[in-house]
Amino acid sequence: MAEAEVSEQIELVERDFHDDPHKYYEHWRARGPVHHVRFTHELGIPCWVVVGHAEARAALADPRLRKNSAGTIELFRRKGSAVLSNSDAQALSTHMLNTDPPEHTRLRKLVNKAFTPRRVAALRPRIEEITAGLLDEVGGHDEVDLLHAFATPLPVTVICELLGVPFTDRDDFQLWTKILVGAAGDLADRDRASADMGGYLTALLADKRVRPGDDLLSGLATEHDGDDRLTDQEMVAMAFLLLVAGHETTVNLIGNGTFALLRNRPQFEALRADPDGIPAAVEEFLRLDGPVGWATVRYTEEPVDIGGTVIPPGELVYVALSAADRDPDRYHSPEALDINRKPSGHVAFGHGIHFCVGAPLARMEAAVAFTALLDRFPKLALAPWFTPRWQPSLLMRGLTELPVRPHG
Repeated sequence: MAEAEVSEQIELVERDFHDDPHKYYEHWRARGPVHHVRFTHELGIPCWVVVGHAEARAALADPRLRKNSAGTIELFRRKGSAVLSNSDAQALSTHMLNTDPPEHTRLRKLVNKAFTPRRVAALRPRIEEITAGLLDEVGGHDEVDLLHAFATPLPVTVICELLGVPFTDRDDFQLWTKILVGAAGDLADRDRASADMGGYLTALLADKRVRPGDDLLSGLATEHDGDDRLTDQEMVAMAFLLLVAGHETTVNLIGNGTFALLRNRPQFEALRADPDGIPAAVEEFLRLDGPVGWATVRYTEEPVDIGGTVIPPGELVYVALSAADRDPDRYHSPEALDINRKPSGHVAFGHGIHFCVGAPLARMEAAVAFTALLDRFPKLALAPWFTPRWQPSLLMRGLTELPVRPHG
């Protein structure tokens, strides 16, 4: 076996990356599962990206790839990139997705109980009700942006009700989310968005301590179980994570899956004829163009060998989930939609201890959404003038709009 090597070549990633990241992934994957890259237009500093499926699963579960938020921020600064500059932005990042055990274990335990299969199943009637109402409105149009009219308000309404966030505030937190998870906007924009969202969540949680309701944030705000109790900063960061991850990913799952189906009419018709196959089709949507492009950043504190490449200490490491899930070593014809594929082992929701806690809810929302959408609109079609544009985000993989004609 050849000795693992440290790669010295840094590959440049241009502005066209977001238009077609799979072009880059295919080029990288042909030459190995791990690459040293630098974006010319956003991060601006070198990082390592894992694109192979087996290597991605290994990296996601490797405790040597750290996720401590303070360490991450310090490493970005040492490398000359102030991704988050003010205390509000840093506070929002100190959630369970950016912590290692034992802190991660403690934080995750507090929210796991809200996403058990039994609790998620209990939400189905309400999700079906919301879905039906939204599709009633969609049906009143000859042409409509399905992202705006359906794929976004469905998960936003669900997460607002689950967390106890006023739905009337949705425009504000959706704007803050777009700025904080996207590549567009400068550091000052992100600072303002983080300060605004941090202030909003702090006030909301303070109100829930005084007037708790029957919702998840009220439960977290009034938790008094000894060492398990969240600090104020942890509570705000947890609320931020649940609010953002609880809607943005499902928006993209519904949008990307619908877009894939409408470009493949035979599979659209096959799925309409066999709605029992929708849960399996959702897994294929997740694999083909999942809602998250790259997992959140990790870093090394010691040399780490991934797929024969040794990444030195003090390096930023990303796992490209959407690249891993199109690895031809794992999936036959990975670029093709196949609703009968049953793509076991995909990493669209991550892998290891940071596997998405809300995955059962996202899967159920998507299954309800596609079941109703295909049943109500058998002639659903893309607007003929539509040219897809993708969000300029490393983290999220989603369209900016999805104009459709509900009645063909």
